[in-house]
Amino acid sequence: MAEYEKSQRSDEYYHPGGVDAERAAGGSNSDKKEPADEGNYTVDSASDYSANEKRDLQKGLSQRHLSMIALAGSIGTGLFLSLGGSIATGGPLGSLLAYFFIGLIVCAVQFALGEVTALVPVTGSFVRHSELLADPALGFALGWNIVYGNWLSVPSEISAICVLIAFWRPDLNASIWIVVFIVITAMVAFAKVRYFGEIEFGFAIIKILLIVGLIIFGLITACGGIKGVERVGFRYWKHPGPFVPYIAEGSWGRFLGFWAVLINAIFSFSGAESVAMAAAETRNPRQAIPKAVKRVFARITIFYVLSVLIVGMLVSSDDPRIQDDSGTAATSPFVIAASAAGIKAIPSIVNAVVITSAWSASNQALLAGSRVLYGLAVKRHAPRIFLRTTSWGVPYVAVSTFILFSFLAFMSLSSGALTVFYWFINLVGCGVLISWSAILFNHLRLHAALRKQGISPKRLPWHNAWTPYASAVGLFFTILLLLTNGFRVFTKGNWSAAGFITSYLDIGLVAAAYTIWKLVKRTKWVRLEDIPLESILREIERNPEEPDNQSKGWIKIISWLWD
Repeated sequence: MAEYEKSQRSDEYYHPGGVDAERAAGGSNSDKKEPADEGNYTVDSASDYSANEKRDLQKGLSQRHLSMIALAGSIGTGLFLSLGGSIATGGPLGSLLAYFFIGLIVCAVQFALGEVTALVPVTGSFVRHSELLADPALGFALGWNIVYGNWLSVPSEISAICVLIAFWRPDLNASIWIVVFIVITAMVAFAKVRYFGEIEFGFAIIKILLIVGLIIFGLITACGGIKGVERVGFRYWKHPGPFVPYIAEGSWGRFLGFWAVLINAIFSFSGAESVAMAAAETRNPRQAIPKAVKRVFARITIFYVLSVLIVGMLVSSDDPRIQDDSGTAATSPFVIAASAAGIKAIPSIVNAVVITSAWSASNQALLAGSRVLYGLAVKRHAPRIFLRTTSWGVPYVAVSTFILFSFLAFMSLSSGALTVFYWFINLVGCGVLISWSAILFNHLRLHAALRKQGISPKRLPWHNAWTPYASAVGLFFTILLLLTNGFRVFTKGNWSAAGFITSYLDIGLVAAAYTIWKLVKRTKWVRLEDIPLESILREIERNPEEPDNQSKGWIKIISWLWD
């Protein structure tokens, strides 16, 4: 709280030369007037753009934390519980191709995010980048969409934890667990960001150990390495077959099955973009974030592709058990295989790790959402009260709003209230595709500005010659998937108002927020020649980061995960 008074002395964000230049010019912070049009502004250096973060936040995260946070965010219930549903929808080969394809899109998104964030490492990541590279109104719309989605994600993950615990103790009152997890989530959120990083690091290690163990177990089981269990190999690829017709028959039905799994896979991979949300709280972000994104997409893709391959060997696509939507370990294809092998411990192990996954997702939603809210307040897209920070650099007002919203988890105790709660959640059902599209669009705008200003991309802190092409292709497919993610409701006999809203209303919400802010504040698209790339690059060259320390000693044994 002591930092808040300091933050009120001036608004360095709007002054081209920063607070020192203002003092030299004879002005005082108390006499400073607001700009006539705060919807349109320019900055002349990287320091001006990140002045608030440098002053109020603390750099408690390292590249090790970033890599494992992104891994922890992406390896969750989608991997442990939902792969069976993908096999049932698209078949083993259809699912394998779909997850591999989405892995390539994630690669484009991660590298685009890494290049832009290495240039401008600010809290709020691509939301703030949209303000700088495109239009302040776009940053407003994207930011509030993420804040709203995460306001609901925290209680939904806590509700999921209660369902998972009921796998063991259905007799216990769920309200007890809701209170417990709200309290411990709040404790993590208000602690120093370094402690959050260490907790997520631990969760990621647990998840990786489990998924590696399950992949090895599944391979041994499928190959007949467990006594009393018949070797299946690729039997289910032959019968019922590598693809499953979905909605229609023949080749068109098999393609629709593949496309439906593509959409499922997107939500399984969601969370990888969180690697840069706390860039301003990261040590040496221009080195740490590029290293993290390079490793994250590869490891996530490998884990998912191998898991889909193994699951396609373990269970048949027409097995009714993999279509169960109870939300507990009973739905996991790995648990189904373990039950057939007579191994009783695996269901409880999987359920326990999935509980840590849900809590990890809750922590990450709170961190990402509160930092985006802080970033919105920096530009006055949100009330300035959200800029208040503790003496150890936590935006406590922003965090507190997310804690208050977490009490919505009590709605899960009533069937009627739960229906309303999930309607709220469905309003941002396609938010991940909107975020990915924004990341790729920001990257393309950056390279267009470089060309317009005659600046070589080689001057960027991190650059890859192929990424502009990957971003263009990735943007095309993310928009295509965004427009077709609810295709089922347009097929004969499958119309559903709820399904349509889940799939498309978020597009309208973002468009409405963008339009309203643009009309009210009269914002303009930032001209490519006005983006202050030269001054930002010069400042980076004047203030190089210290080289990162390499892992030493026994930690090097597992450091391949993040180094």
